Amino acid sequence: MNKNIKLAVAGAVLALSASANAGIIIPAGDWTLDVNGNVNAFANFTKAKGDSSATITGGETPARQAHEDTIVGINTGLLPSWLGFTGTTRQNDTDVSFTISMQPNVSDNSVHGDAKTPLFRQSFLTFGDKSWGSIKLGKDLGIFAGDAILNDMTLLGVGAGASISGQATTLGGIGYGYIYPSWKGQIAYTTPNFNGFQATIGITNPNQASGAALTAGASVYQDRFGVEAKASYAFNADNFSGKLWVSGASYDISQTTAVSYSASVADLGANINAGNVGLTGYYYSGEGVGTTTFGALGATTAGAKRDSDGGYLQATYILPTKTKLGLAYGVSKLDRVGAEADTLVKENERITVGLYHPLTKHLNLVAEYNDVSSKNHANAERDARTGSLGAILFF
Repeated sequence: MNKNIKLAVAGAVLALSASANAGIIIPAGDWTLDVNGNVNAFANFTKAKGDSSATITGGETPARQAHEDTIVGINTGLLPSWLGFTGTTRQNDTDVSFTISMQPNVSDNSVHGDAKTPLFRQSFLTFGDKSWGSIKLGKDLGIFAGDAILNDMTLLGVGAGASISGQATTLGGIGYGYIYPSWKGQIAYTTPNFNGFQATIGITNPNQASGAALTAGASVYQDRFGVEAKASYAFNADNFSGKLWVSGASYDISQTTAVSYSASVADLGANINAGNVGLTGYYYSGEGVGTTTFGALGATTAGAKRDSDGGYLQATYILPTKTKLGLAYGVSKLDRVGAEADTLVKENERITVGLYHPLTKHLNLVAEYNDVSSKNHANAERDARTGSLGAILFF
């Protein structure tokens, strides 16, 4: 499997699929250039149900409209289409690399079809050696919760959030079992690999975290960097392999002289593979971190922190046809503070059934069914069921 694609998230998908492949390798003097990525697209059919009049602040499930309860669209899935460039070289006993990537959309709702500009989720350099570790500087996937999304089977497909046509990506399990790690400016150190054990610690751009009042520009003047860290242990013996990990994050959020609080969260997870069977379990718990994206709805406008937790369970089995059958359940919960309004989201919940078939070494056909719901603290509920058909091609 190509290490550089893994850095671009797509490789982590390949590690979970049966179609691992290398990128396009180009020797260039002292450098080796790897051009890699994917293209994917899905037709999505969503049926919205539940209380169309319910207010669910932070609910990710779409409301049923008075004139129509069916929503269709053609989008990329959880993983955007991807074009990545990684250059590697070894100089003065040091491994040096750079990665730059872009993520074009496959659809939008404009009359001309060209309203969406590409995302640029990666721009970082690394240097190091296997004897002492490596240092990363630049924009890449966050350290906390990174393994939660990389082990989500819906990276090959759609998951939740397919009900809005023309958007850049869907949600997968984001907000339905884990908090989005986001793409962050960071300076991070990763230890050498000690017989499967490895750890990373880094400082991150502090303005990633959403504040309580969610006022534009309110989180611009933070007084310290965010801190994120992870420790993991990976093993591989005969027909049995897996990975265990723990990670965490801490941020200070200051919006006004009267609103200042800390946001902290920790998680743990495991991915185990034995023969054709794969099992993943994940759990997180935090204060002030909110739900779906880091810090969103994490505190009241007065700065009182809300507790949140969630997780997901996932099982996969590779059939004799090489088709991977997957079943996943995830939930994200958010508590109120005192006598807050009961319109605040209580939980977002998801069940996914997926079929992922490697038609060729590089091309996967995908069929998914997602049943999602959002409930507020008055127990008013919105439900949506989505069927998705499409394909994802890696190169």
